[in-house]
Amino acid sequence: MVKQKKPNLSVKIGNLDLKNPIMVASGTFGYAEEFEDLIDLRKLGAIVTKTITLKGRQGNLPPRTCETPAGMLNSIGLENPGIDKFIREKLPFLKKLGIPVIVSIAAEETPDEFVILVKRLDQIPEISAIELNISCPNLQKDKLISQDAKATFELVSAVRKFTEKCLITKLSPNVTSITQIALAAQSAGADALALINTLGGMSIDVNKRTPKLGAWVGGLSGPAIRPVAVKMVWEAYNKIKIPIIGMGGIMDTESALEFFIAGATAVSVGTANFVDPQASLEIIAGLQQYMMDNNMQNLSSLTGRLKACKD
Repeated sequence: MVKQKKPNLSVKIGNLDLKNPIMVASGTFGYAEEFEDLIDLRKLGAIVTKTITLKGRQGNLPPRTCETPAGMLNSIGLENPGIDKFIREKLPFLKKLGIPVIVSIAAEETPDEFVILVKRLDQIPEISAIELNISCPNLQKDKLISQDAKATFELVSAVRKFTEKCLITKLSPNVTSITQIALAAQSAGADALALINTLGGMSIDVNKRTPKLGAWVGGLSGPAIRPVAVKMVWEAYNKIKIPIIGMGGIMDTESALEFFIAGATAVSVGTANFVDPQASLEIIAGLQQYMMDNNMQNLSSLTGRLKACKD
């Protein structure tokens, strides 16, 4: 009996090579060191750090999280130590892991801060890619960069000039047309898109008649948003040519498979990390088994293979 070959889980995103397509989402995994006793970090395809800003941020007022039906609301407000302290205190641990490290960045005041951050990170060889978080809903801004195609194009174009590292643009679902923004990011030079960030939401304590979050509103994540995320990945896949990193309510192998079939090249696990730190590794094993069961050798046999319904 011929032994079946294990499927090839490796993928390429821009100039970034991943041994498997499963990564952990920014803001749900800290800077990885928090999870070193809970999971074999070296088995992950990549780690996406908590978002970094130019200066340290204390974040929003507590409470910062609350459970919702099939998900959770968070309003962390991009709490982070700032770029200098990140490089000095957080990066050394990430460097020694030997897997791709993707650093997520955001601006507090002006888009120029993205350029400064990219220039700093471009000088560090151990950083494999940069994620432009232009879609965080928890900064009390009237409008996000990712809610405007022109602003998205200008921002991505500006930072593209200062790095050859893989540039990933993280988009918001809180838009009228995700494809318009996706096309703008692609035209400006993004190597990949991350879809989607959280949906805006709110939850109220009816007994106290007060909001459950200190900032009143926050970002909704978890299984509740997965149908929205899958739809947006599918819409973008049919319009753009660059890879998509799908995210939004991925809890297990089946939910990850939805994103691949809709058009994602890789996926990022977020809220599931709070429930089961081993979720990402279980998805890697489950994806491999699914491909073996369906006689698939490469992920290209799965990506975007959505079929029409039959009677």
